[in-house]
Amino acid sequence: MATQDSEPEQRVVAVVLIALITLIVGSVLGLGVFSARGVKPATAPAAGTTVPAAASLPSSDASVVVENGVVKFYFASGKAELAPGALAALGEAIAAAKDGARLVISGFHDATGDPAFNAELARQRALAVRDALIGAGVAESSLELKKPEMTTGSGANAEARRVEVVIAR
Repeated sequence: MATQDSEPEQRVVAVVLIALITLIVGSVLGLGVFSARGVKPATAPAAGTTVPAAASLPSSDASVVVENGVVKFYFASGKAELAPGALAALGEAIAAAKDGARLVISGFHDATGDPAFNAELARQRALAVRDALIGAGVAESSLELKKPEMTTGSGANAEARRVEVVIAR
């Protein structure tokens, strides 16, 4: 009779063990699939950081957007101050630079107004991004500043007032 009393307990233990083994195997396979495809699991932005959707156009105020691995800093007209959350958006780029990758910083400006002033403002904006990266521990030798470029086309001027950071592979 003692064996009949322990049968339900053994079944519960067996079911729990099978469920646990299934969960572990599923997790390992899932991580293996992500690693094999080069896909990193999504991570949430740092607390208090707002990263706008990539499709949204920047407002007249400073903002930062991460789009297809490119960090884009948008600036208010005539200003070179970084948007709140800039360092959080640069997290992947900072890590890559500390692992030996090179970061390319490109400043852009629109065609309105004095071209020389616009080029200098684009340079100051790129330097502000560079200084933030150096302040976060990135070696200056890992950074490449490109000459400011004037954007052409029918895009909004707010789109042209930007600095991009790209990880050079």
